[in-house]
Amino acid sequence: MIDGRTLWFPRSAQQVRLAGVDTCELPQWAFDPKRRGESAILKPVPCGPLAKAWLKRMVGDRQVVCLSAFRGGALRGRCVVDGHDLAVEMLRVGWARVETGSPVHSQYLKWQRYAMSARYGMWATYVLDMDEWRAKAVDRGLDRKPVADSNLLAERRYEITPPFVEARRRASRSVR
Repeated sequence: MIDGRTLWFPRSAQQVRLAGVDTCELPQWAFDPKRRGESAILKPVPCGPLAKAWLKRMVGDRQVVCLSAFRGGALRGRCVVDGHDLAVEMLRVGWARVETGSPVHSQYLKWQRYAMSARYGMWATYVLDMDEWRAKAVDRGLDRKPVADSNLLAERRYEITPPFVEARRRASRSVR
């Protein structure tokens, strides 16, 4: 695995990106909306590494079969392990979202809605839209600190996770 959406095939020295889905980049952070005690600081969640770990777990040591084609300068495809579409599995557990501007398979939207409503994976966190993160993140090293993404979240343009909307609707606490 290269990341949560890209597979590496060492025998053919090729990488294949899962078509139709997007995941957090490896250095990208999300934040758990549940506050711990009186702390105002949200707990960081390494969404990129968790997406990669889930994909790695799905593949294991089993054979992967990809129907792929070159699109946008990269080899992209639908990859299957034991009859399971890896993109669907990533969407089902909430570590991927349907890719912006991609022709969407109806199953992909179904499983994304399922994960969103169940608050699985990244849908249980505050996370910056991946396209916006790629456009704004200056430091993209693996040693990136969570505070960098916390600052980006404060200035976000797009909301992709439901908890943000709900956080705005909550009544503010008052001391009585």
